[in-house]
Amino acid sequence: QVQLVESGGGLVQAGGSLTLSCATVGARIFSAALVAWYRQAPGKQRELVASRTRDGTLNSADSVNGRFTISRDDAQNTALLQIDSLKLEDTAVYYCRTFWSDEHDYWGQGTQVTVSS
Repeated sequence: QVQLVESGGGLVQAGGSLTLSCATVGARIFSAALVAWYRQAPGKQRELVASRTRDGTLNSADSVNGRFTISRDDAQNTALLQIDSLKLEDTAVYYCRTFWSDEHDYWGQGTQVTVSS
């Protein structure tokens, strides 16, 4: 059974930086077809913020204006999301996802990020 364990969320001041981690248990993350981070703010739909395919293709949402960087640490079997220049509107629950196939598509439990002024 594959599990994703997220960490790194918390309360951060606007303008600061944060790194979220997503440890994969039960599978090797380097073999995943897709590793991605999503977020869901109160009253809003979950949205994709950054993704990385197995071959290294990176993608991020226009709404984050290049402030989010996704990476993969194969030695630690972990996906990372670096968030810079935090804004109040970045407040949300952040979820990681690793996808191998429709039958093997896993999500983390979510980690809260709260940005204060």
